[in-house]
Amino acid sequence: MFAALFLVPDLSMIAYALGTGVGARIYNAVHTYTTPLVIGILGYFLSRPLLEILCAIWIAHIGFDRFLGFGLKYGTAFKDTHLSRV
Repeated sequence: MFAALFLVPDLSMIAYALGTGVGARIYNAVHTYTTPLVIGILGYFLSRPLLEILCAIWIAHIGFDRFLGFGLKYGTAFKDTHLSRV
C-alpha cells in the first residue's frame, strides 16, 4: 500500500494545467501537513487504522519532498519554491 500511494499527492501537479496560480494553490494545499494530520487524528479517535496509515504515507511523501528540496510553490512558476528554485 505504501508504494502504491506514496506518489499520489504529486497528482496535484495536474492543476498547473489551469495556470500557475491555481496550480500552486492546489499543489500547496496537498503538500502541507494540515490535512494529513487531521485525517490521522480522526483515524485515531474513530479507531480507523486505514486513516492513520494514509496519514503516515502522506506525511512521508511531504517529508521526502522537503528532503529532496521540493518546497511549497510560488504562483510565479512551478520551479519557484519556498526552499529554493528547483
